Amino acid sequence: MLTDRFENALSLAARMHRTQTRKGSGIPYISHLMAVSALVIEYGGDEDQAIAGLLHDAVEDQGGQATADMIRATYGARVADIVLACSDSVQQDKEDWQWRKDRYIASLATKGEDALLVTSCDKLHNATAILTDLREHGPGVFDRFTAKRTGTLWYYRQLADRLAEIRPGPLSDRLAETVGALEAAA
Repeated sequence: MLTDRFENALSLAARMHRTQTRKGSGIPYISHLMAVSALVIEYGGDEDQAIAGLLHDAVEDQGGQATADMIRATYGARVADIVLACSDSVQQDKEDWQWRKDRYIASLATKGEDALLVTSCDKLHNATAILTDLREHGPGVFDRFTAKRTGTLWYYRQLADRLAEIRPGPLSDRLAETVGALEAAA
């Protein structure tokens, strides 16, 4: 069961991301965080993992290391470690996109089960949202992304393949199917 810690984390995520929307959609960003957390729970995650699902973008988007330290103090080392493992940058001035993504993909093999669960759920929700938008709005959806069509498809294919290798199972299968549908629709 979820406790007051989860409710507190949901409130924190809503406050931290209240001015953000999903790229090009106008959808409040909190919807992504709630969806990732829900997927974590649906795939057997516990409360710490579900909280990390809510906060997985907080370090990248809302304060870097200071935010990681606050998460550690508030929710414990396990949640903070998961969030950090799911972040491709702690810097607020982000490094080159390709370099960050190459490094992140390479790091998947070293991540623990907690982070792999949250990462898989994050990538599944992102790929599903892109596929939905592609079907509704057409190929212009890729203009929202730094890497455009080619880089975005490359990144999700690499993620799906790597996660299927190191964490095979229903979640990785679902991600691979979604990425395949995304590639076919693109």
